[in-house]
Amino acid sequence: MANETVVREEFLDMPGGRVHVLRGGTGAPLLFLHAAGGAGQWLQYHELLARRFEVIAPDHPGFGGSDDFPEVEGMDDLVYHYLDVLARLGLERPHVVGASFGGWLAAELAVHTPDAVGSLVLLSAAGLRIPEHPIADLFLMTPPQLAAALFHDMSKASAVFPPDPDVDTILAAYRDMAGLARFSWAPFLCNPKLERRLHRITAPTLVVWPSEDKLVPIAHGHRYAELIPNAAFAQVENCGHAMYFERPEEFAEITTEFLAMGAELSGASR
Repeated sequence: MANETVVREEFLDMPGGRVHVLRGGTGAPLLFLHAAGGAGQWLQYHELLARRFEVIAPDHPGFGGSDDFPEVEGMDDLVYHYLDVLARLGLERPHVVGASFGGWLAAELAVHTPDAVGSLVLLSAAGLRIPEHPIADLFLMTPPQLAAALFHDMSKASAVFPPDPDVDTILAAYRDMAGLARFSWAPFLCNPKLERRLHRITAPTLVVWPSEDKLVPIAHGHRYAELIPNAAFAQVENCGHAMYFERPEEFAEITTEFLAMGAELSGASR
């Protein structure tokens, strides 16, 4: 789909380095926190959200076009980093949408500083430790195995796994995986303390999960929805973990509907 939104590229000068940001659209501000993949990309999902909101999509430290910020060593540091980013952008209680690793970050942000988040959408968020439903170890997967774990409809996988990637694409993927390992190697993609802190979240929250998620089992979605006060839950059928690559229209519609209606949907079940 051709972009209809004027997308602006910015760099925020912060203590420790520069943060790469893409932003576009008009309306209430929406902070998008990306997954392990997709940093520095304006995707169809963003374009659809930008019809109703001003979408602001930074790259995490060590991902995409952002600097490494070596002093940002763990998830706790990353939360403080994003509090500084929010202040630097002048955002007060924006909508926050986080996917996978970014969903974990969004949940931690809403736990740490509940008043910083206006509304919260978690898309197949990592972050919880559920031993009977472990998160798959993507670091041990070959590219074909990872593609099969991320996508239900393999015809869509080329959007993330091009058949003949160039050197820049390969290097960017390695950098993003190194960034992910830095924040989530041990314990793996979770904070064992997060579950007991989710009650602190006060923002209206929607938890959205693809039905065929082979990376973060849907049990994690139900646990998030159970423990976040008055959270709503939505499921998208016939979709894998790479949800906004595979089914961008459905995920954008669910996200937009919830954020547009705000607190009226809090506590509803889809």
